[in-house]
Amino acid sequence: MKYTEILKKALPVVEATGRYIREAHGKVEAQQIETKSLNSLVSYVDKTAEKLLVEGLKDILPEAVFLTEEETISPKKGTWRWIIDPLDGTTNFLHALPIFAISVGLEYQGEIVLGIIESVYLQETFYASKGGGAFKNGTPIQVSDRPKLSDSLLATGFPYYDFDRSPDYLQVLGNFMRKSRGIRRYGAAAIDLAYVACGVFDGFFEYSLHPWDVAAGIILVKEAGGKISDFEGGSNYLEGKEIVASNPLIHQPILNEVAILHRPVAKI
Repeated sequence: MKYTEILKKALPVVEATGRYIREAHGKVEAQQIETKSLNSLVSYVDKTAEKLLVEGLKDILPEAVFLTEEETISPKKGTWRWIIDPLDGTTNFLHALPIFAISVGLEYQGEIVLGIIESVYLQETFYASKGGGAFKNGTPIQVSDRPKLSDSLLATGFPYYDFDRSPDYLQVLGNFMRKSRGIRRYGAAAIDLAYVACGVFDGFFEYSLHPWDVAAGIILVKEAGGKISDFEGGSNYLEGKEIVASNPLIHQPILNEVAILHRPVAKI
């Protein structure tokens, strides 16, 4: 089956799940919220949304395995693998901040070949497949063409549990404050990557990420003409827990600034 055909069948599954999440927005009560780990929340909405996605996507590629954030299905290895975050930005969702998304990526033989990100509240659906271009609500998108870091708007995510690199991270932020047009922190990496793909943000960097945070965004940015790497400029960005995504013109300047995050963490 061609990637574009899989994408066409997967989009309605994501959109139906988005409708469920919108209907549940503002209805989750405090006692229905679980704390998985420090500053990591989950509710029945995340779990139900994940089950809806898994059931719908199973019908498209019965041979595919799954890697999901909420582990409603056991992770396995396979030639085809769906990588799913049913609700990226759960904390935003639970606090009625309208920045949260569904993120669905498809991996084939170790390469991300398809991605869908739906900004649920805003009803913005971004999608891409290998060789097929990137789109937002049916309209082709591409990364920005700003050539200078000084003219660029950047996005990042604040550490919420891995604080060992905080001093270096704060130094990086300070450098970008002086050298760019500004920094934004939305709290949903999937949306940050989608906004790089469509040129809203010129660049994005973050560490302590998981595959489900970035899988869909990787193919979106690539198909929109952008560049993706880890902090060293390499290709370990799906499993390596760090990513830089940008237009090609400012990628190296961003890498120059985040390089200090590779320094050994001082032991106290």
